Amino acid sequence: MPEPQLSIRSAKAKSLAKALARRTGLSMNRLVEEALARYDSDLRGGLHAHPLDAVWALAAEGRHGVPADATSAHDDLYDENGLPQ
Repeated sequence: MPEPQLSIRSAKAKSLAKALARRTGLSMNRLVEEALARYDSDLRGGLHAHPLDAVWALAAEGRHGVPADATSAHDDLYDENGLPQ
């Protein structure tokens, strides 16, 4: 019995798959299977829960070493009326 086929009509997808198949030595079918399996695994692991999650992770990483009471308010530069001192 022949294997079911997946048909994706995208020039960009085809071009990427061909280029990666050449670089990796995998067939385009195997490459797509592995890419989909990896993406599925990443989603299940929460790696791509939302596109902004990567931004929040970077922001949290950038806060390491910053004292907990540090702010960016710069209140010391302004008087009680909000004017520069």
